[in-house]
Amino acid sequence: MEKSISKPVSIYALGGLGEVGKNMYCFENENQIVIIDCGVKFPGVELPGIDYIVPDFTHLKNNKNKIRALIITHGHEDHIGGIPFLIQHVNIPVIYAPRLASALIKSRLEEYRIADRVNIVEYDSDTKIKLGDFNVSFFRVTHSIPDSFGVVLDTSEGRIVSTGDFKVDLTPIGPDIELQKIAELGREGVDLLLSDSTNAENEGYTPSEKNVFDSINEIFNDAQGRIVVSTFSSNISRIQQICESAVAHGRKIVIVGRSMEKVVEIARGFGYIKIPDNSIIPSTDIKQYRNSEILILCTGSQGEPNAALSRIAAGEHKDVKIIPGDTVVFSSSAIPGNGIMIAHIVNLLTRCGADCITNSILADIHSSGHPSKQELRLVLKLFNPKYFMPMHGEYRMLRLHAEIATSLGIPAENCFVLDNGDVLTLAKHKVTRGYAVEHGVSYIDGKDINGLNDAVIEDRKALTNDGMMIVAVSIDSNANTLIGEPVIFNRGVIQINITKTIEECSSLVGKAVREKLATKTNFAELKIVIKNVADKYLYAKTQRHPMIIPVIMNKN
Repeated sequence: MEKSISKPVSIYALGGLGEVGKNMYCFENENQIVIIDCGVKFPGVELPGIDYIVPDFTHLKNNKNKIRALIITHGHEDHIGGIPFLIQHVNIPVIYAPRLASALIKSRLEEYRIADRVNIVEYDSDTKIKLGDFNVSFFRVTHSIPDSFGVVLDTSEGRIVSTGDFKVDLTPIGPDIELQKIAELGREGVDLLLSDSTNAENEGYTPSEKNVFDSINEIFNDAQGRIVVSTFSSNISRIQQICESAVAHGRKIVIVGRSMEKVVEIARGFGYIKIPDNSIIPSTDIKQYRNSEILILCTGSQGEPNAALSRIAAGEHKDVKIIPGDTVVFSSSAIPGNGIMIAHIVNLLTRCGADCITNSILADIHSSGHPSKQELRLVLKLFNPKYFMPMHGEYRMLRLHAEIATSLGIPAENCFVLDNGDVLTLAKHKVTRGYAVEHGVSYIDGKDINGLNDAVIEDRKALTNDGMMIVAVSIDSNANTLIGEPVIFNRGVIQINITKTIEECSSLVGKAVREKLATKTNFAELKIVIKNVADKYLYAKTQRHPMIIPVIMNKN
């Protein structure tokens, strides 16, 4: 009898470990790579000018001939937002996605004018796919967007299960989580489980989405003026509840924000959001109705500078202005790192006379789409994996999730808390650590697919924190002499005694340049001298290292 040849499977993340966002998990053997999700992470104030952060795709580019498919678990941006950038770097033969995610992906690709490059195939809970050595199947989960799934990868080396984003909601807005299928997979045997860790710090159960409905109705009952609700455009279940309450209270719905408009249009087309046509009005018609008859639904719940709510708060939206008596509802929890931006928007809105409601114990207006500890325990019990890898979360969340697994009897040595790039190897139903793969991040500014490197980001941070100084020097290279004193232009460096400071800096630079010109030198060496002298002097004066830009002008 011919003995089967072992084909060990490497499991690693290019994004999603040690962070919330840019989820991307890869499963690779000697012949194939199957990818699950390709998301973005949204930057905070620490990354000026950056629109998205995506995984570094270098490893995939180096192994592009092995890629068989990209599988999408659901339609949130932290799982699909990186696709336009990925497919412009490597060829993805096929993308498998649920129905709603498929439509959202197509819409995003049309924005980049690359929709014709990709074959997108829809799947559901009963779909089975063979991708070389990988047999793929699915199970439905409950999340804050319809059509969310976990993924099962059956290989000759063992079974791998990824839960995707989920929560165990027994009264969901939409289909139930397939607990029976999960239990069946557990009875059959799961070698390695990858599971969502976002709410691993929270004891108990994540509140049902239906709990939010009562809070939303209470706000509609109490508000006398206009209501402005900001939430994630991809939180379809929440949008449906808000719109349902608006219709019940006789309010017209104004949808503001390009992504919100697009998602609502797609979700209405599929029947996930049900709003009568006559209940939606354009923003230009707001003044035709009483304030008590208006609901404004918009993006910007995380304080994003370019989102609709930020423009409204700053008075920059052409149709929507905040007026005293408006009630502004933030129907989402703050993503880690976004608290400062949200507080800024709340202050602007309050200054305009709005009453702002954010998520709190007194206002239960957001229910997470992720599992708390009791749900994590339940799913771990049902899957009963031999090995466990927590995913989708910051490091403390991953660590806590691993501790939950060990408390349920999974040996500590079988629980792997990894960073992006770390590799596990599954061979003959046994999991061990492997070598790391190349990984990192790419910073997207606009629609440049190449992204910015760390050096550019560091320059932007230097400009933000310490300012910039241009030192212009005129020389005669034939005579090796300096023509006049250096001229210095200062932006954001120093204001106190600025004239004296610039004169002293110019004098020191001029002296150093003259000394350097007395020896054999070149332009590159002169620039180094200018930068070193100016930087040393300015640090002594300000305790800062501004960006120094030397400019050399040659007479000849």
